[in-house]
Amino acid sequence: MAEPSQSKIKKEEMVKLISAEGFEFVISKKAAMVSQTIRNMLTSPGSFAETEHGEVTFPEISTTILEKICQYFYWSLQYARFFTLFLCSYPFV
Repeated sequence: MAEPSQSKIKKEEMVKLISAEGFEFVISKKAAMVSQTIRNMLTSPGSFAETEHGEVTFPEISTTILEKICQYFYWSLQYARFFTLFLCSYPFV
């Protein structure tokens, strides 16, 4: 029998973002936390549906736009720190 992978992703580490058309994007919670708004929704005290289920519905955001937003979250995790360090090391006068 195969040994379970050590890199299995736990359900608590994932978040579901749902577009206006009902399309579901399952992304890492770390990526979703790039957005301060989503961070507030998922970590707010109380028993809000977003906090309990790890799902956030965006009734006004289309699937295409939400897909780009999710791509930006991952881009930001990977590159934003690099660009900040790069810009800070070269002062613009």
